[in-house]
Amino acid sequence: MTENREQDLLARVPDGLLIAGSWRAAGSGKTLEVRDPATGEVLRTIASASGADAQQAMDATADAFPAWAATPARERAELLRRAFDLLQERAEEFALLMTLEMGKPLAEARGEVTYGGEFLRWFSEEAGRIQGRYGATPEGHGRMIVSQHPVGPCYLVTPWNFPLAMATRKIAPALAAGCTVVIKPPQLTPLTTLFFVALLEEAGLPAGVVNVVTSTSSRTVSEPILADPRLRKLSFTGSTGVGQKLLAQAAPGVLRTSMELGGNAPFVVFEDADLEQAVEGALAAKFRNIGQACTAANRFLVHRSLAEEFARRVTERVQHLGMGRGTEEGVTIGPLIDADAVDKTGTLVNDAVERGAQVTTGGSAIDGPGTFFEATVLTNVAPGSALLREEIFGPVLAIVPFDTEDEAVALANDTEYGLVSYVYTRDLARGQRMIELLETGMMGLNIGVVSNAAAPFGGWKMSGLGREGGAEGIHEYLQSKYTLTPSPF
Repeated sequence: MTENREQDLLARVPDGLLIAGSWRAAGSGKTLEVRDPATGEVLRTIASASGADAQQAMDATADAFPAWAATPARERAELLRRAFDLLQERAEEFALLMTLEMGKPLAEARGEVTYGGEFLRWFSEEAGRIQGRYGATPEGHGRMIVSQHPVGPCYLVTPWNFPLAMATRKIAPALAAGCTVVIKPPQLTPLTTLFFVALLEEAGLPAGVVNVVTSTSSRTVSEPILADPRLRKLSFTGSTGVGQKLLAQAAPGVLRTSMELGGNAPFVVFEDADLEQAVEGALAAKFRNIGQACTAANRFLVHRSLAEEFARRVTERVQHLGMGRGTEEGVTIGPLIDADAVDKTGTLVNDAVERGAQVTTGGSAIDGPGTFFEATVLTNVAPGSALLREEIFGPVLAIVPFDTEDEAVALANDTEYGLVSYVYTRDLARGQRMIELLETGMMGLNIGVVSNAAAPFGGWKMSGLGREGGAEGIHEYLQSKYTLTPSPF
């Protein structure tokens, strides 16, 4: 029965490109296979767009922009609200689909449906709140009018690790602001985006307002779109390396850009922390999404007086985390996204061990089928270890002891990234100092999960540009116009 349910759901996911309101095969006839990382089996074969397909999608986006930009904010808001309501009705279907194509446990996939849906609800509410201002010049000779306008056609590129939330986090503010979009879902997990855009159509999406191009080659799709002078905005979530290349491609057109890039989050536990609370936070910050999140804690900096007991408690909890296919009861650790992810995780663990780290649990890949790696805890990780510099993107918790507050701050900031940090302390003044001193765009103070649709998500340094979510999120898709009129007096 479960297998029939899965097959019925997969059969209802569109397998084509959406261009100008029409689902179609790729012009070249090429396809790509989407696989279940827990089994290696093909879930669905879908269209793989060519450069010509991408250009047609860009044409449709540009053609639809004037009418959508002129659509009253209330109508745009109502479309997003209808989409939110439909998503709630089909929450179980979306959760199952994400578990099948990405591997995350079903309970976490349900959480992502809730989180992703909140962007639809939040930006439906923000659409009617776009404001300007009016006032006299300081000299009193004229009146200044500052108005906000949609930036124009947008290109949205989403990652594989949160297939629904990353799509809604970009599409919702763009549509609320009056922009039209081409979205390129990730090659590894495109089905959720396809299913979601079909839901948008059911909610009343006009033709051409959202266009979808899936492809085995990001470059083939991205180059013609980024080179088109009608494109005015690029939003990308992914690795810092790819983001840098896209920024270079965006420069000739002077495109507005939003970049949510890599992270190397420190998780700092001071000597006065509530240890049990810190352990709970550590499990959430590390093992959510199997560690495959840019917000995942990478470096657990624990005061030396607590390091041994923290490691003991964390190890005991990690040893009881269930591993398996995300649809199975009791599973907390699903598969990594592919074999490359398993190899990278193993390489990082082996490098740390060679430098003197101790493995208290886990530490190895699991033989197939599927791409699994054991939930792992490492203690006494030495400076210079690769996993202290790179995003792990796997279920590995690495503990580094420290002695003083200054040392903790220096270790936490010793990275090119600055997305998020986590701090556990009972000292209010120390918590305030950490807000001031830690070089990250977000911080969790005595909490292990920070993401919220009503909050601005984004980082400092090499972790990106711009913000998604919150009151700030819609402004990434708006541009200001200043008008001066003579004084009426």
